[in-house]
Amino acid sequence: MLRNTLRVCRKELGSFFASPVAYIFLGVFLLVSLFVVFWAESFFARNIADVRPLFEWMPVLLIFLVAALTMRMWSEERRTGTLEYLLTLPVRPGEYLLGKFLAALFMVLLALLLTLPLPFSVAAIGPLDWGPVWGGYLAALFLGAAYIAIGLFLSVRSDSQIVSLIGTVVICGVFYLLGSDLLTGFFGNDSAELLRLFGSGARFSSITRGVIDLRDLYYYLSLVGVFFVLTLYSLRCLRWDSQSQASGPRCRMIGMVALVLIVNLIAAHLWLQQIGSLRLDLTQGRIYSISPTTREYLARLQEPLLIRGYFSAKTHPLLAPLVPQLRDLISEYQLAGHGNVRSEFVDPQQHPDLEAEANEKYGIKPVPFKVADRYQAALVNSYFQVLIQYGDQYQVLDFRDLIEVKNSGESGVDVELNNPEYQLTRCIKRVLFGFQAGGDLFANLAHPLTLTGYLSDDSRLPDFLKNFRVDLQSVAGDMEKKSAGQFALKIIDPQGGDGHLVKELAEKYGFQPMQAGLYDSQRFYFYLTLDDGTQTVQIPLADDFTRPALERSIKDALKRFSAGYLKTVALALPAPPDSFLAQYGMAGSSKGFTVLKKNLEQNYNVTEFDLSSGVVPESADILVVVAPKDLDDKQLFAIDQFLMQGRTVLLAASPFDVNISRSSLSADKQQGKLLDWLEYNGLAMQQQLVLDPRSQPLPIPVSRTVGGIPLQEIQMVPYPYFLDVRDDGLNQQLPVTAGLTHLLYDWAAPIQVDDKANSDRKITWLLKSSEKAWTSDAQSLLPKVTADGEQGFDPARERAKQLLGVALEGQFSSYFAGQPSPLLEGAKKSAEQENAAEQKNSDQLLSVIEKSPEAARLILFSSADFVADQTLQLASAVSGNEDYGGLQLISNSLDWSLEDQGLLAIRGRGHYARTLIPLEHDGRVLVESFNYALALIGLGIVFVVYRVLLGRKRAVYRCLLERRAP
Repeated sequence: MLRNTLRVCRKELGSFFASPVAYIFLGVFLLVSLFVVFWAESFFARNIADVRPLFEWMPVLLIFLVAALTMRMWSEERRTGTLEYLLTLPVRPGEYLLGKFLAALFMVLLALLLTLPLPFSVAAIGPLDWGPVWGGYLAALFLGAAYIAIGLFLSVRSDSQIVSLIGTVVICGVFYLLGSDLLTGFFGNDSAELLRLFGSGARFSSITRGVIDLRDLYYYLSLVGVFFVLTLYSLRCLRWDSQSQASGPRCRMIGMVALVLIVNLIAAHLWLQQIGSLRLDLTQGRIYSISPTTREYLARLQEPLLIRGYFSAKTHPLLAPLVPQLRDLISEYQLAGHGNVRSEFVDPQQHPDLEAEANEKYGIKPVPFKVADRYQAALVNSYFQVLIQYGDQYQVLDFRDLIEVKNSGESGVDVELNNPEYQLTRCIKRVLFGFQAGGDLFANLAHPLTLTGYLSDDSRLPDFLKNFRVDLQSVAGDMEKKSAGQFALKIIDPQGGDGHLVKELAEKYGFQPMQAGLYDSQRFYFYLTLDDGTQTVQIPLADDFTRPALERSIKDALKRFSAGYLKTVALALPAPPDSFLAQYGMAGSSKGFTVLKKNLEQNYNVTEFDLSSGVVPESADILVVVAPKDLDDKQLFAIDQFLMQGRTVLLAASPFDVNISRSSLSADKQQGKLLDWLEYNGLAMQQQLVLDPRSQPLPIPVSRTVGGIPLQEIQMVPYPYFLDVRDDGLNQQLPVTAGLTHLLYDWAAPIQVDDKANSDRKITWLLKSSEKAWTSDAQSLLPKVTADGEQGFDPARERAKQLLGVALEGQFSSYFAGQPSPLLEGAKKSAEQENAAEQKNSDQLLSVIEKSPEAARLILFSSADFVADQTLQLASAVSGNEDYGGLQLISNSLDWSLEDQGLLAIRGRGHYARTLIPLEHDGRVLVESFNYALALIGLGIVFVVYRVLLGRKRAVYRCLLERRAP
């Protein structure tokens, strides 16, 4: 059988290549494919490093090409009368059918192989995920096989090639439309999902995501099987007719067998829909699969977790295809939860009681979407939300959280799920930790804790601290009883004995004697630390020195040693811009950071505070300071002392304050002491900004002169201040940056690390520019306009990599060591107005911690704008989608610092996060021309190979003829 099949296959291939059919087929396929990618889908304007445009049009393109390929295979045999002769030969109809099928499938495979240079060229200019690429090629091959089977059946049913062509296009088009948004948009979710079960286009899109699902593959195989059975049945009937042996009963019998086979193939297809676990996720990072991080959080569940999807039957056509994907993923959560996860999918508009509960209890409301049916355009109120509930805690994901949108030029927008596993898992983490926060504080401790009080004798303490010491012993005693041996209090008098402990505390922690009030001469110690044998943190004292405040401070410190509680981020932001002045371009240099704050609130408890208070909130686990401006000693003292407590300080700062208006773009030098403080800690930022040819264009105001008249307009120009940090510019050895594909980093200053000052600290670089970067101290950030109207910047001769982000870990010395606390200034001003005697016994502790523990960490990003609202909007406008790489970098840094790295592995895995390396116009033309040239070269190689094989075949025949000649 195999020998006959291969002979038929070779014969068909020979007929293809003996005429222009094969070259026309391959040439049209390549030309249309490349045209769609570079022109119809605007590949470079789309700015995404994938080959999705190649596969989006593939189902439609294959319909016409396969129809043209198969229309003559049987029809020509019937028209010329050779089919009856072939059926009388000792070759089975199945061998004929399989041989012709393999020949056509080889042509489709060859056409797909000739498009391979396209993904390789994309990989050269961007971080291509090869999983969807291989999935797309596999889907195209299976789809082509299904279309070929349909085409062969319709070809055998008619002796007219035109009829066969039109019939194949119609039948294949029907299968494509069944699952397409064009048709399913007129139906509800349930009916649409039923149509997608039999739609070739919907199955194709599922595989091109990079997920190889057995159900999708079997769908195409079942199509091939069904039409193979129909074709064989038709050939059998034709064979009987040609031999005059056909009889009604025999034809009906074979027809019944064919019907049974077809019914079984369809039944197996429907049965397989119940199985959702037989699939292979080829995507990088397995973005469509449950990660170990998610399984770890699900393993912590002590009671049932509810995941309920609220999806209306009628919704926006772009959202409807995403519902089955969400259902599959949520079902995987249920399987991974091993009985602790319950999933539900409801249509609130069909269940009034559930709709009332969703509206009143969870605040879930329908969203108005504009849709169009067969008769009119209208608004429909639709649900597209997911509820995650655990105990009394719940989180809601609406459609804005669940989707990501990419502008696709004139064709509209592309909509995909926005890293659904991350969205679900972060909500599970939040409700899980939020529920545990009201439970046992000691349940998740890895090691026993010791609360150490470095307290002076009562004779040295002021009266309010004597009472506070009693409260401390009472609170600690109650906690010790509840801890089951996990907590203990130890009190040490540093001023007792020979005083060696005073020196040790000063060297190890930087603890210095305190004083109560400005004019109190008595010096004493009252410090609290908490340690588990591996790390030590200082517990800040509350300003009011009350028992509830003390208990709250100790509990906050306990949570820092537990993995079961949400961490608290102290966020210091500049004053928000005046919205009224901003609309007239008069908001000054104020920057908004609303998106940053909302992003952090998804995973942390965020406390926004004002640095001018001089004190960081007691509950803070980490301090984030963004865009500080002209800091005074009091503000700097708050940052300094938080670091001295052994905590982490994250700074996003620059020596310049960039001002953006409708008519200008400039940088003003900062006047505060932040740069001095950084230099004291071994980090220097020069009064310069980094420019890099590897950058993104920006819409900026450009001035030019036309006929002697100055004009100003907004243009998209290459902007080297807007750095595109990627590849070797991201530390791939660090989880903070290893998961980033690229980062838009604007108006950044170069960082210099003093190796001598940091000799005892761990230095970790985070971000670097390319080796072609240079620096400039120019304060005008607009490009220069040449006489011929071109805009640009003058590059410096010296070019080198520039450090843009760094982390230091180890022991730090206070910038204010040996100096009185800057908070004394407030006390002095107050003392001038009040009686000094009354100030003597003031309940105020004034001290400076002069050294930090080894656990202290300072993270510096040399840009104050890369997470500003205005910059994020500009970046999104340029890339066509929400480009939030800067927010991901901040969140990753916090997780890394707080040793809570669970979400690091799955954060930022969006479809549109992989962007192309910025290319000039000439570079884009070169890439496009290179692909067209490779397509022509590929066709030439096919022609040469065929001619060589044909020459060898003729040589063999010539030898045979010469041997037989007399």
